[in-house]
Amino acid sequence: MKTPAIPLSLLTLVLMAALVAPAPVAADETCNSPYTAPLIKGQEDYIHVWTLGVKGLGDESDKLVTVDVNPQSGDYGKVIDSVSVGGRGEAHHAGFTDDRKYLWAGRLDDNKIFIFDIGTDPAKPKLIRTISDFSDKTGFVGPHTFYALPGRIMVQALSNTSDHGGRTGLVIYNNKGDFVAQYDMPTGQYGEVMADGYGYDIGINPQKNVLLTSSFTGWNNYMMDFGKLVQDPEAMKHFGNTMVMWDLKAMTPHKVMSVPGAPLEIRWSLQEGDNWALSAAALTSKLVLIRQDEGGEWQAREVATIGDPAQVPLPVDISITADAKGLWVNTFMDGKTRYFDISNPQAPVQVYEKVIGAQVNMVSQSWDGKRVYFTSSLLANWDKQDDDNEQFLKLFHWDGKELTEQFALDFNKLQLGRAHHMKFSAKPAQTAALAETVGLTRHD
Repeated sequence: MKTPAIPLSLLTLVLMAALVAPAPVAADETCNSPYTAPLIKGQEDYIHVWTLGVKGLGDESDKLVTVDVNPQSGDYGKVIDSVSVGGRGEAHHAGFTDDRKYLWAGRLDDNKIFIFDIGTDPAKPKLIRTISDFSDKTGFVGPHTFYALPGRIMVQALSNTSDHGGRTGLVIYNNKGDFVAQYDMPTGQYGEVMADGYGYDIGINPQKNVLLTSSFTGWNNYMMDFGKLVQDPEAMKHFGNTMVMWDLKAMTPHKVMSVPGAPLEIRWSLQEGDNWALSAAALTSKLVLIRQDEGGEWQAREVATIGDPAQVPLPVDISITADAKGLWVNTFMDGKTRYFDISNPQAPVQVYEKVIGAQVNMVSQSWDGKRVYFTSSLLANWDKQDDDNEQFLKLFHWDGKELTEQFALDFNKLQLGRAHHMKFSAKPAQTAALAETVGLTRHD
């Protein structure tokens, strides 16, 4: 892998800015980077769904679909815009820049990154730049997680160009889309743990000066038919089994922790002073707590079981509540969402579950926890087939005891494709007022 191509002095300034920038005290989705401007504290106006194209369906292209989700609007629950980007490259995740003016969205197969202007008119996003040389420049494949730093975007890749396996790295761009630096995921022996070099998600705790990463699998596996994959003993050996705690300022691995079974999404407690995060391991169906012990050392351990591991429910996305007392956990195979009481993060307890559909993947909740959104697609070759291949965006209201469906959009019937990642936005008047309130400035 290539080494960072940036003067040390500039890189130091970038990372120091990340440390000293104030973390917002409120925001919309609880999974956002702590450096994302808190522009939605109440009702979101729109939800943007990064959607996989399907051959023979509509224009067959990957696209960004915008839905009006303000109940006061005449278009509530309707698709109001769609921006196709051409082709089908395994559209997957998306993330805002720190100022929320731009949404970055990536594809795991052809490695293209698309930058949308969301700030000018969020009802009608505009594609303003396509980055096509991600792999050529970095040697990495599968830009997955897009995570805001002050004036910068950190991208976690899933694979590499040399063998399409799981070894990969992190890449930093500025908000305009110019390459800044890259870092290999650690490999080799780290204490008692063998670092596998795999990557998946990013989670930063600025108060602790730490960056936490998780691990999944490489292109060879995530582009394989799921039924074939699970029947291939050799392929099943090539999933990540580690999480890495980095020194954020130095961008060096501090500790590699053994977490078997492909730990995926990372959710830090958003309460000031807290020193813990949760993740879910897809293959072992376990909730994992990453927390500092009494000596200040980071430790990872299993703290709860999700469903029946023998049935392979396949935990996918998770979403922590703003008060860090609850956690939504989606399981793809049984189409369920589960709610855990995490008042004691060392002993989570499931208190609720509901079938959302034949399959379910992503979950996003409003900051007040009253609205919970779900989408269906995992990966094009992993989604279910025939009648079980439901593709939807669904909104539920949560009263603390029960989820009540508000609307459901059938992306198959609408000829849109496979609904995957979601991001919220608000009308320009609301975002401008809130930006002025928090003193938002541009860094790029």
